[in-house]
Amino acid sequence: MSDLAARLSAIDLRIADAARAAGRDPDELTRIVVTKFHPAPLVTELRALGVREVGENRQQELSAKREELAGLEDVRWHFIGQAQTNKASAIRRSADAVHSVDRSRLADALHRAAEGDDVLDVLVQVNLTDDPGRGGVEPAEAARLAEHIGGLPSLRLRGVMAVAPLDEEPASAFARLRAVADDVRAVEPAADWISAGMTGDFAEAIAAGATHLRIGSAITGPRPDRG
Repeated sequence: MSDLAARLSAIDLRIADAARAAGRDPDELTRIVVTKFHPAPLVTELRALGVREVGENRQQELSAKREELAGLEDVRWHFIGQAQTNKASAIRRSADAVHSVDRSRLADALHRAAEGDDVLDVLVQVNLTDDPGRGGVEPAEAARLAEHIGGLPSLRLRGVMAVAPLDEEPASAFARLRAVADDVRAVEPAADWISAGMTGDFAEAIAAGATHLRIGSAITGPRPDRG
């Protein structure tokens, strides 16, 4: 077994254990492997190991990898980083799902970038900190943003996304996200994704109802030195 395969297997076992501890079926969970800063061939290796869901934080890297791996079938690309409105068209061309929609202007820009009958999966990013400079909409405004997205026919609202604050217990942060997810589902009942949980806190996220986990270096290994 390669080191990559061993790391992937170890994380999947931990995810399954956390799911069962929370009284959930591990098959309900989607594990997204974040390949930030790693070369495109790593995605090919991951695909050979059965990985179907890959995440990227930067538009330029997402676009380059998607182009280089155009012949790689059956992989869904998730954009999980902060998005600039002037990059919306490029993001839309390369992403199958955008987890970081945090304002109506970005939603509008993604909608304007639609081609034909294409429908893009999007999530409302929620800011769980007190810092307004962090990415994400204020929790009290999430339902309003969800309503706005609902009026854009080329976008399909799938749920909510958040990162747990560093200065708060993940369990309490994800409990607040779960409440916001309930508010969003009141707007769009089918928006049942909760994208939450990374290497250090995915067990707490699973216990709070997370459906999509974003796991990076615990699977991919240390990120390459970018000089």
